[in-house]
Amino acid sequence: MVSEIGLGGWQLGHNSGWSNMTEDEAVKLVEKSLDYGINFFDTAPNYGHGSGEERLGKALKGEDRSKIVINTKFGHTHTGTLNFSSNYIRESLEGSLRRLQVDYLDSLIIHNPPSGYLDGNNNDHYEILEQLIDEGKIKAYGASLDTYEDMKLLMDTTNAKVIEAFFNILHQDALRAFDMAKEKGVDIIAKIPLDSGWLSGKYNSESTFDDIRSRWSSHDIKTRAYLVKRVKDIVQSKHNLAQKAISFCLAYDAITTVIPGNVNADQLRMNVASADHPMSIELVKKLEKFYHDEVKDLNLPW
Repeated sequence: MVSEIGLGGWQLGHNSGWSNMTEDEAVKLVEKSLDYGINFFDTAPNYGHGSGEERLGKALKGEDRSKIVINTKFGHTHTGTLNFSSNYIRESLEGSLRRLQVDYLDSLIIHNPPSGYLDGNNNDHYEILEQLIDEGKIKAYGASLDTYEDMKLLMDTTNAKVIEAFFNILHQDALRAFDMAKEKGVDIIAKIPLDSGWLSGKYNSESTFDDIRSRWSSHDIKTRAYLVKRVKDIVQSKHNLAQKAISFCLAYDAITTVIPGNVNADQLRMNVASADHPMSIELVKKLEKFYHDEVKDLNLPW
């Protein structure tokens, strides 16, 4: 069993491209999440060049391992390079185990790989991952993916049981794979539920960015600002938009846990409270219609 709200660990790493937490701040944030009942933690070797895993491991040291669920990734290395070779899986895993100070992982997922790596009929990655399950090194495997097509390919050709899917009010393509995931017993982790901060309501058409969010063009910013205004109109709330966005994800029983980013205790508290405010089916359907009518064809960049 995992908490409906998990802790996304990108921000825990030093020089993560999102924030620049000190180790003490990172450890305290994890400890606070435990206080709120969070037991699912998502991380990756490249988060802060390995420091994200190290800090998470330090914060969880001494906790009952049987009650903690840790998901990490393979493919984006701790040195900042990409290596999706099957020959690198064990080396990557051992590095993660060492940094996290654990002897097994609850799940190991391939970190947004090119689609060609998802076909289990043409890659030996999944044989190795099955061996790691037999050896007790991992309990499950899967992939972090952005589209329905990639999710379907993985589920059609492998025994993957975990998918970290890009899903939020403005990006609903993954929804098409939810029924298939339930049929196959695949657990879905909803990533980027706040659309990199836009669905927190704190940005507008005049916002500028000097971190990883600088990937957006001025046109992207104006488009998203307009769409966020439309979302506010639909949900009839100018406040606590983040809670509405997270509640939208939690409305789907195919989703096991949602991992919003948190850079401080106040954000963490607000995000956790989202689980106490379920969204009505009527409002979910309105937001689905909004996506299909006004957002889908825009092909928004992440």
